[in-house]
Amino acid sequence: MAGSLARWPAPSSLAAETPGTALRAWGKLGYPRRALRLHAAATLIATQHDDVVPADVEVLLAMPGIGAYTARAVAAFGYGRRVPVVDTNVRRVVARAMHGVAEAGPPSTSRDLSDVDGVLPETGAARFCAALMELGAVVCTAGRPRCADCPVAGECAWVRAGQAAATAPRRPSQRFAGTDRQVRGLLLDVLRAAADPVPRVRLDAVWRDVAQRDRCLGSLLIDGLVEPTVDGCYALPGERAAVPGR
Repeated sequence: MAGSLARWPAPSSLAAETPGTALRAWGKLGYPRRALRLHAAATLIATQHDDVVPADVEVLLAMPGIGAYTARAVAAFGYGRRVPVVDTNVRRVVARAMHGVAEAGPPSTSRDLSDVDGVLPETGAARFCAALMELGAVVCTAGRPRCADCPVAGECAWVRAGQAAATAPRRPSQRFAGTDRQVRGLLLDVLRAAADPVPRVRLDAVWRDVAQRDRCLGSLLIDGLVEPTVDGCYALPGERAAVPGR
C-alpha cells in the first residue's frame, strides 16, 4: 500500500472510502480479507475513539483484524508501553537462549508472551523487543545461525548444550499453482484493474475449470470481497449498488 499514509493520514480518511478502495490499494500484500478488516478498524477508530488509534492492548484486541502481535506492536512501538512483542524470530531466539532447543515448536501465545515478559526491561522495552526481532532475523537465523557473532552467545542455553539440531521435521512448502487461492486472486485482479463493474464473461475467462472458478467466485461473495450489482455484473465491495439483500 505504497503512499497510503499520505493518502489516508488519519483513520477517518480511510473510513470515508469504500471497503473496495481499501481492497484495491491492498493489492498483493496477502490475504485480501485483511484489507476489509483494516477498513472496519479504521471506521471503528474514527467513530468511537476520536480518530486516535488506542494505546491499550485489550482495546486494540477487540478491533477487527487486530491480533496478539499487532496489538502489542502498536502499544510498544507506537506508544512506548512495556508489553512483550513476539514474532517468529523472537520465538526462535527465546527457544535457543532460554530453553536450549533449536526450534520453538508450535506457537503458544500465553507461553511466548510470558517468556519475553520475564526478560523485558522496565525502560526501553520497545527497543529491547525490536532488538530481539533483529537478532533472530540477522544472527540467530533458522538455517545458519551466526553464533560467533551473537552478543548473547555466552549466555545462550542452546550454545552451552552443544547446539543440538532440531528434531521436528520441517513443514513442506505449500503449493500455490492451481489452488483456490490462486483462482481467487486472479478473479480479484480483474476487479481491481477495472474502473467499472465487470461482466461475468470477463471473470469466466480467467480460469478454465468451471467448477473451481464458480466455487472461488462464490467464496469471494461469501467473504464480502466481491459484490453482485443490480445489472448482473460484479464489483469490489461498496463500489457499486449491490443486489438487494446481499
